[in-house]
Amino acid sequence: MIRNYRDLTRLEMEQVNREETIVLIPLGALEQHGNQAPLGTDDIIAEAMTRYLKKELEAQDPDFPMLIFPVIPVGLSTEHKNFCGSITFKPATYYHMLYDICASLAHHGFRKIALLVCHGGNAPVAQILSRELRSELGISPFILSSGAFSHPDVTATISPGNVWDFHGGEMETSMVMAVDPSLVKLETSEAGIPTAFKDNKALKPYGSVSIGWVSEDWKTADGKPIGIGGDPSGASAEKGRIILETSAKVLVPGLMEIRDWTP
Repeated sequence: MIRNYRDLTRLEMEQVNREETIVLIPLGALEQHGNQAPLGTDDIIAEAMTRYLKKELEAQDPDFPMLIFPVIPVGLSTEHKNFCGSITFKPATYYHMLYDICASLAHHGFRKIALLVCHGGNAPVAQILSRELRSELGISPFILSSGAFSHPDVTATISPGNVWDFHGGEMETSMVMAVDPSLVKLETSEAGIPTAFKDNKALKPYGSVSIGWVSEDWKTADGKPIGIGGDPSGASAEKGRIILETSAKVLVPGLMEIRDWTP
């Protein structure tokens, strides 16, 4: 049975099979996503992903053993801190906050934790945390990536010519629109391109040869820092539904194997 962690009473929590139950912790962020998308884009996506995952998992196993932890609404957003409204922890603060949450869960007997990464900047800390928790506490902290952005059904939603779609672009804007279209102001959107990298053959903002990118690397055609990748103007709620549904379905086989995991 999939339930919200915060909804259980102490007595109900005592009755949970904590050895086998997965605690899903969605890792969001509060940061700029361009002119058109809300600061809470990653939190909104995180909350939506838990609903889509619940639906897909229960279709395969109505008794799937999982508790959904409240979304962690602030993350590691150093790359966006110079854009108005963005909030970030320092890496050590973020690490220790997540460590303490997981240690508390382990103290109560939970052995399986799944970190649902809904902001790419959180991923490096999640990786370190997973290894440290396994080594120090003997628990199993898994890492899930919330966006299946390379899946053919997802890439098919990107408008022709929108070659730089990335943070705050068409895909993420569509995902928010699938939840609440009123939060998106497409009429104010501007496209962003990584001007310092766009003509390079090897050095890119991501890939085998890269540098830690910051929002200022992504500029409009006239050179104004905009902090997003690609052109969000083609976003739609239907595209967002496809992305969210596909992303959830991609994670289901892994979650089934986590259910059966025996270290």
